[in-house]
Order: sequence, then C-alpha cells, then structure tokens
Amino acid sequence: MWIYEKKLQYPVQVDTCNPTLAAMILEQFGGGDGELGAAIRYLTQRYVMPTKEAKGILTDIGTEELAHWEMVGTIVWKLVEKAPLSKIKGTPFESHFASHGRSPFPHDASGVPWTATFIQSKEDPIANLYENMAAEQKARATYEALIKLSDDPGVTDTLKFLREREVVHFQRFGETLRIVEEYNDHKKVY
Repeated sequence: MWIYEKKLQYPVQVDTCNPTLAAMILEQFGGGDGELGAAIRYLTQRYVMPTKEAKGILTDIGTEELAHWEMVGTIVWKLVEKAPLSKIKGTPFESHFASHGRSPFPHDASGVPWTATFIQSKEDPIANLYENMAAEQKARATYEALIKLSDDPGVTDTLKFLREREVVHFQRFGETLRIVEEYNDHKKVY
C-alpha cells in the first residue's frame, strides 16, 4: 500500500530544552483535533467513499497524518529528552512525567488521554468530508496557537510546515467533496 522511509517527512530541529512547550505540543499528539485522531478518522472513512479517487485521497491524507504524528512526537521527545528533573518540576509537563516519564504519550495539553470518541465515521461520505474539512481547520487553528507559544525557532519552523499541510488537506477534502457530489448527482444507468 505504501512505503515507509526511515526519515521524517520534514526535518525536526529543536534548539532548546523546554518541557512547558512540550506539554502544549502534546495537544497535537493526542488531543481531539490532533494528528492521531485525524489519521484514524480518514483511514476509517475511506471505506465508505463511493469512488476510487475519493478512497485514494483519504488513504493518502490518513497516512500523511501518521507521518505528522511521528513528527509531533519527535518534537516533544527532543524538547524533553535531556531535560533534568529540575527543569521539569513545576511545569505543565510535570504531570505527564509522573505517568510517562519523558516518553510521548497520546493525550492533550491538559492530560486527557486520546480516545476513539475523538473521531467520527458515518456511512454518509458527504457528512464525513464536511467533518474532515472542519477537523483540518481546527488543527490549523491549534498549530497557529502553538506557533504563538513557541520560542524555539526550529520547533516554530516545523509547526509552520504542519500548519500549511492542514491548509492543503482542507483544500483536498474540498476537491473530494466536489468529486463525491458529482458522483452522487450523476444518473446511474445499469
């Protein structure tokens, strides 16, 4: 189905040790509008798409979201990998550290664990595509907030790349919506 290259889709450069920023970025690792939920949502919804092209687009974007999840996990890891306990204590990352140490774990910035209730998949492909367009806009907005919170130039660069991919995915889902609507409106002759 696809080939995994043992490199990140975009290079992740982290210039600082920043457990507080890591805690905020966990929002995109395991939050309701994060990369894990998006990947599973799209890879699940592809089954009900009525055209091969629509199925392919959801498969492509779903697997790309897994690549983004890997990038977000890498950012979190690099921000805390060498953090001494004294730099973790008293930060929002402290509660994460109590359960998971420095290892990334899928939960949001508040510590709420990822759950399948964050995703939707209906038999109706039109409803799914509107859901996906909204999800991409929410992820874009989250990345914009994280960019404002970041004081690490390398992290900010990667977050900007991820934000732009959300914009592209929104556009691709809009194109897919048009494809599916045209398919549904086309008179079927057997």
